[in-house]
Amino acid sequence: MSFFLVFLAIALVGAALWAGLGRRSVGVDSSRAADRPLPVLLDGGLPQPPANLPPVLLPAHAAAEDVDRIRFSVGLRGYRMDQVDQVLDELRNQLAAREAEIVELRDRLPASQDSA
Repeated sequence: MSFFLVFLAIALVGAALWAGLGRRSVGVDSSRAADRPLPVLLDGGLPQPPANLPPVLLPAHAAAEDVDRIRFSVGLRGYRMDQVDQVLDELRNQLAAREAEIVELRDRLPASQDSA
């Protein structure tokens, strides 16, 4: 009985692969098979689902307390990656702007001390 179940499982996996990949002929007319596109699952995967939750936003000048207050929606396997990516991108942009401002102010500091 167990041999039959193993054989049945192998046959089902083979049938699923054959149906999913499509029947590709390897032989005399292989150029025609190569011109066919791959199935959707093998050619880039599934598209991203549309966002149905409100975005998680940071204030214009985020402080450490603002980052502490951020709460992301929990998805099937953790946090929603689109929300986390959006907040991290915004935080990166704000930190880069602050770093640029600090560099500019440090460059102007010796000039103002020389004139004083």
